[in-house]
Amino acid sequence: MSKSSSSAAPYLLSVLRIIAAFLFIQSGTMKLFSFPIGMPEGVTAELWSQTWFGGVLESFGGALILIGLGTRFVSFILSGMMAVAYFQFHQPQALWPVANGGIPAILFCFVWLYFAAAGGGPWSIDAKVPGVTKATTST
Repeated sequence: MSKSSSSAAPYLLSVLRIIAAFLFIQSGTMKLFSFPIGMPEGVTAELWSQTWFGGVLESFGGALILIGLGTRFVSFILSGMMAVAYFQFHQPQALWPVANGGIPAILFCFVWLYFAAAGGGPWSIDAKVPGVTKATTST
C-alpha cells in the first residue's frame, strides 16, 4: 500500500461517517417531519410509538454522528437499533434481504458497528476533545 493512500484512510473514515449519517438522518426526518418526503402512509409517526422512537434515534443520533460527537457510544446504540429493526420488521417478511427490503438496515447496522470500534476519524468533534480514544490508523 502506498504512503499516500494510507494517509488518506483516516479522512475517508470521516467522509464515510458524514455521508452515512446524512443518509441516515433522512430516515428519521421522514418519520418525524415528513421531510424530505412523508412515510408511505402519508403521515408522520404517532407520538411515543416505536416508529417515533426510531425516528428520534435516526434524526438526533444521526446528527450526533454527522458532527462526530459521542461517535462510538451513539454508533453502538444505533447499530443495535438497526439489528432490531431488521429482525423485527424485515426478516419476518422473507428470508433474503433483497426480498424483504432489509439491505439498508443490515448495512447501517454494520457501518455503525464499525464506527463504534473505529471512532469518528480526524474530522470529528471527538477528535478535538482531550481524552477521547482515537482510532488507530497504523497498518
